[in-house]
Amino acid sequence: MLTFILWLLLLVVAWPLALVAVILYPVIWLISLPLRLVGISVKAALNLVGTLVSLPGRVLRGPKALRS
Repeated sequence: MLTFILWLLLLVVAWPLALVAVILYPVIWLISLPLRLVGISVKAALNLVGTLVSLPGRVLRGPKALRS
């Protein structure tokens, strides 16, 4: 509700800026979407590498280390 009131205040005070923001927000979101997907993929790949590197040590510690 507060966000809606702030948008209405922005519309009254600076309606051209509000209209530009409303129009550009979806465009900027669409442009940033592939970058977000790349970030998720890189994070998953680094987590996989970290897991593979730490796996021999966890196996050598025994079954209790694999549960935690």
